[in-house]
Amino acid sequence: MSNIKTPIIPPHQQFAKVAAPQELDHKAICIFAATGFFLDTDTYWKNKKVLPAASENTLDENGFLIESKPWFQWHYSPRDISFETALEEFTSLFEQIIAEQVKDNKVILPLSGGLDSRTQAVALAKLKKEVTAYSYSFKGGYSESAIGKKIAKASNFYFKEFTIEQGYLWPKLETLASINGCYSEFTHPRQLAILDELKKMEGIFSLGHWGDVLFDRGAPEGTKDDDLLEIILKKIVKKGGMELATALWQEWNLEGDFESYFRKRIASLLYNIKIANPSAKLRAFKSMYWAPRWTSVNLLVFEAAHPITLPYYDNRMCEFICRVPEEYLADRKLQIAYIKQQNPDLAKITWQDHKPFNLYTFEKNTTPNNLPYRIANKLKREVRSKMGKPYIQRNWELQFLGMDNDEKLQQWLFGDNLHPFISKPLLARFYNSFRTLDSVTYSHPLSILLTLAVWKQRNE
Repeated sequence: MSNIKTPIIPPHQQFAKVAAPQELDHKAICIFAATGFFLDTDTYWKNKKVLPAASENTLDENGFLIESKPWFQWHYSPRDISFETALEEFTSLFEQIIAEQVKDNKVILPLSGGLDSRTQAVALAKLKKEVTAYSYSFKGGYSESAIGKKIAKASNFYFKEFTIEQGYLWPKLETLASINGCYSEFTHPRQLAILDELKKMEGIFSLGHWGDVLFDRGAPEGTKDDDLLEIILKKIVKKGGMELATALWQEWNLEGDFESYFRKRIASLLYNIKIANPSAKLRAFKSMYWAPRWTSVNLLVFEAAHPITLPYYDNRMCEFICRVPEEYLADRKLQIAYIKQQNPDLAKITWQDHKPFNLYTFEKNTTPNNLPYRIANKLKREVRSKMGKPYIQRNWELQFLGMDNDEKLQQWLFGDNLHPFISKPLLARFYNSFRTLDSVTYSHPLSILLTLAVWKQRNE
């Protein structure tokens, strides 16, 4: 027998066998089609489950799950403390976690134009760690690297800049499948494009994943508990996802209808989170079911290059969040105050979500203050488009647009291995909708179908 205790937010999926038929879980796959990740403990198979977050599990010598019970429950127990006290506590805890995680190792820090990695940069610079930072931008897209480069320079970090090229996925497709097991759709992990370059670096990763969820509103102000189901569905169901899931449900002749089944599953998970505050409850839901089955899956791509550390995943950080008043977490207040207090130079650098404004001026990002930037940016994109250089904003555009990409996509979708698992008429319907109706809406269904095609080939 073996005992496995999973973290509050597991960075890895751990699997166990259960007493069930060894057959495909078509209902679970439909949810994957709608959202891009598997829900709760679901996998592709009925007799294989993922161990729940924050649980203590007993497995027998053959890997069968005997017992699983939670050791931690998300809660909302805000203390009567000042914002200054909360900031002091965050500063101490965050820097302690960073120091303990990286120890004396060299550090590799992916830098975005947002706040999570910038907050890490503040701590790492203050702790005088040897850091290699890097950023990447889409070829023909917004230069995210420009912000990262400024943050690295202000922090005295060595910096590398990468460009994500068109069509990078195809030669690395099966590598990605072997890394993430096809538990996440394939067009999202940009780090795959530079995996070989990452392997050449020295050190361990300090990754900023999930900071934006822990340190912001869980739900919009004024949200009521009855609103949470609709908010979650809106957040996790991808464009075109409900249509694809419904089509697969019907093709596989499953009982009832997909949307009713899916809503019931989400409602049940929400009901079991015993938190009255809607914002804290939604954050708990995301951390229990979204982070482990979506965010964590593609962390494996980083780990294929070097060990990873995750300060926002730390159990102590999750426990801290449960005891901080929502008003202090809302609108990124703690992270903004930390950066301003500890490293004002980093606070003066553009915040990508509010460009061209920074952490001192982002509240001006309203009409008419932001009109000059928005107009100039729109004109720049239109000029590029007229020159035959479309402005790339989304990862799938690099994988699915253009003749070379289309040829490889068709080879995977319409080869023999997907049939009769998924019929050619269904594949043709979504492929043609992407080509002729709405590429934005149908990019997700295509990505899911591609993922399923690779998974099917690996499991024949």
